Amino acid sequence: MEAPNRDNCQANQLANAAARGDLETVAGLLGSGADPNAINGFGRTPIQVMMMGSARMAELLLQRGADPNRPDPSTGATPAHDLAQEGFLDTLMILHHWGARFDQLDRWGHSPLDLARQNGQNHVVDYLQELSG
Repeated sequence: MEAPNRDNCQANQLANAAARGDLETVAGLLGSGADPNAINGFGRTPIQVMMMGSARMAELLLQRGADPNRPDPSTGATPAHDLAQEGFLDTLMILHHWGARFDQLDRWGHSPLDLARQNGQNHVVDYLQELSG
């Protein structure tokens, strides 16, 4: 078995720190040249696994070039799908500011708006309807 290369290790470190909401570690890794769109050992990028309630983490990753529209390889969901479903409006608004699309469908044909509706996230439903209205 081949030893993991530096890029794979760094991608895993970055994704793990993003998932923990560890802004200091993420900023340090990005500052030392880590790719904000690096794919970890599970096929996901830092913004896909970030601590959802951390608007500051989303902002940091997006400022450094993270792609808010990359779909999850297994579900087709984007970060906007996850945030809408769980009701994290502040983070969803940051994604919108940085160019996130809300018309992409997941593997089951659901948009972020559909998921917000299904999960009773009425404040998110109102926001997404305003954007599309």
